[in-house]
Amino acid sequence: MATNLALDPDLLERAFRVSGEPTKKAAVTKALQEFIARRELRRVAELFGQLEWDSAFDYKAERARKA
Repeated sequence: MATNLALDPDLLERAFRVSGEPTKKAAVTKALQEFIARRELRRVAELFGQLEWDSAFDYKAERARKA
């Protein structure tokens, strides 16, 4: 999808330096991928301490179980 963006040139230059990406498109794509990954990890981290843990669950037995 073609999109026109007004990007801060200093920010874009920093993105080129730290990412090693050769083009604007590649740098912006990499930045979006990393932004999304970081936000998804944050959602997973928010679940810590909220899920119940069954200490009697035998995960090794579940691996060996035939589906």
